[in-house]
Amino acid sequence: MTGWLASVTDADEARLVLAAGADIVDAKNPHAGALGALPLDTVRAIVNAVGGQAPVSATVGDFPNMEPHAVARAVDMMAATGVDFVKIGLFPAPALHDCLAALAPLCGQHRLVAVLFADRNPDIGLADRLAEYGFAGIMLDTLDKTAGGLLRHQPVARLARFVDHARQRGLISGLAGSLRVTDIPILAPLGADYLGFRGALCRNHARTQSLDTEAMLAVSDAIVNIRGMSEQTMACV
Repeated sequence: MTGWLASVTDADEARLVLAAGADIVDAKNPHAGALGALPLDTVRAIVNAVGGQAPVSATVGDFPNMEPHAVARAVDMMAATGVDFVKIGLFPAPALHDCLAALAPLCGQHRLVAVLFADRNPDIGLADRLAEYGFAGIMLDTLDKTAGGLLRHQPVARLARFVDHARQRGLISGLAGSLRVTDIPILAPLGADYLGFRGALCRNHARTQSLDTEAMLAVSDAIVNIRGMSEQTMACV
């Protein structure tokens, strides 16, 4: 069943999304780019606040040049906070494949999730190499948060192929990118392991503003409703 990931900026927000039913708590700084990293102490506080009630993921920040040593060091430092998953954005830089090779040894120590950018012509075929290197998962997100959501940049059929390809390679799959509640009935049936949200959980749907209880519950209720329909369908088969 598809779950939902909620990006948070501190321990207080982590407690709020847990109360709303989030399946994954994601530590991210929306003020610092698409995959902005939070201070390590803040991430540790989030991990402590969650207390094992849900998996915690965290981003390492944006590395447009994909410099192997810098990315690997950032991964090690973020993993040391105690998060369950470390997310790394894969920018289309000349050093990308060297960077992935440098991260391969870390896959035996940490659960790494690669993030491809839906608005930058992502290479879905990278899932093959990621699986070979031992990555735990792969997800699609958007880089430019002012240019529309995921469905503006990728057709549903291609998203379905992305999810299927990840599943065939044994990778956890996620879909994100300025998603709204209205996207859930379209995306959840594709079978991704999770859908990721930030803006849809905030006041005025603005990702840099504070969380809004009604908005969080709207996302949670939509996910629960989709799960209920799926269970009814399976029961009738």
